[in-house]
Amino acid sequence: MTDAPDPLDTLPDDVAAAAFRRLVRHLRKRHDAQNIDLMGLSGFCRNCLADWINDAGAGLSKPDARALIHGMPMEEWKVKFQTEATPEQMARMEESLKKNGGTH
Repeated sequence: MTDAPDPLDTLPDDVAAAAFRRLVRHLRKRHDAQNIDLMGLSGFCRNCLADWINDAGAGLSKPDARALIHGMPMEEWKVKFQTEATPEQMARMEESLKKNGGTH
């Protein structure tokens, strides 16, 4: 294990913020990328991003944070775009979450 600084921490905040906004806007367009699939592949999804902005100090309610990330209230997004998760998707998500080391 190294105590070397993470180069990511040298990235200017305005650049990191612009990249984050681009990621969120990209996910707002890619409704075909289901949260369950994002969780299965990467161990995080839109809802995690909503939690992370609050962890970083946004101070929003959970529904408001999720609406910010989804681009609409989460319940509306679910009705319009969320599909039923298959057992395979659920299993993939569970395995992926194990790799997160207790965090999401």
